[in-house]
Amino acid sequence: MNALNTALQQTAAQETILSLPHQLKAQLPLTYQFAAQIELQRQTIQNILEGKDDRLLVITGPCSIHDVQSALEYAEKIKELQAKVSAQIFLVMRAYIEKPRTTVGWKGFMYDPHLDGSADMQLGLEKSRELYLKIIEMGLPIASEILSPMATAYFDDLLAWGAIGARTSESQIHREISSHMPYSIGFKNGTDGSIQIALDAIQSASNVHQFMGMGQNGMPSILSSKGNPKAHLILRGSNSGPNYQMAEIEKIKAKMKGELPALVIDCSHGNSHKDPMKQPEVLRTIVQERRESLVRGVMLESHLVDGAQKISCDMTYGQSVTDGCLGWEKTQQLLLEMASLLADTESDLKRSA
Repeated sequence: MNALNTALQQTAAQETILSLPHQLKAQLPLTYQFAAQIELQRQTIQNILEGKDDRLLVITGPCSIHDVQSALEYAEKIKELQAKVSAQIFLVMRAYIEKPRTTVGWKGFMYDPHLDGSADMQLGLEKSRELYLKIIEMGLPIASEILSPMATAYFDDLLAWGAIGARTSESQIHREISSHMPYSIGFKNGTDGSIQIALDAIQSASNVHQFMGMGQNGMPSILSSKGNPKAHLILRGSNSGPNYQMAEIEKIKAKMKGELPALVIDCSHGNSHKDPMKQPEVLRTIVQERRESLVRGVMLESHLVDGAQKISCDMTYGQSVTDGCLGWEKTQQLLLEMASLLADTESDLKRSA
């Protein structure tokens, strides 16, 4: 018995109790005004995905958030750019606070906000929600990846769009959680290029589920979902090459023998051969082929400064600490160029009608 008590005490010493979802939401509340704003932004995204709104959905931002100040500076730039491209492009800020790791490494701002391995997750939750609220107050919609099932209840009221990564599209719990979320969610094809994984995930997430999860009160609960009609496909390329070109999309259509779900293309990862400087080339091709491909949205990994860096005591402000990103000047130039190209295409369609 003494040995058992000792073991239980050692286990308890390794546990740190976190705020419950409803407690954090009460501490950092979302006002009715901004809740209405998010609902409108979610509907706008859905309208784009359904083809009711002809604009191009562009989800752009750092590979991962690691610094609040640079994230807010980036958000201000996005806000200014949106005013210039609003007729052709709808911008959503990529604000990822969790990062999947192939083996080990820094798991994201929510897990380790100090970037030193101290894993102050309580502070990470607080600072992440606080940052999201500040971005929302700027008028911007937020996108993030759904990674930890335990984290979803802390942020489900704030996101306008979500993604399920290539490593988790096949996960049953991520499909179930997606069926329960109130916003559009994209599933990425597998790292080996498998499209079927994502298509199966879309079908699963579109249906009702009853599953075990954490309720707003923090207790293990049976969650009942209504199914998510807003699930869609994200093409992110694979370890063997890209899949964003029209020829690749036609192959997927042939395999489907019918209509594809709404398409969003990740301009990074396999589609850019993991070279952030190749993202503009990918996006230009997508926009040029958009009339035939009917791609509804794109994703860009972009930050204030080109490239990436290791976490250290002497880091470059505004540069990614995970995947390499396209710097802001190049991002802004690219999106202004694409807005102009989209406007020209729209004019051509009107003249030929």
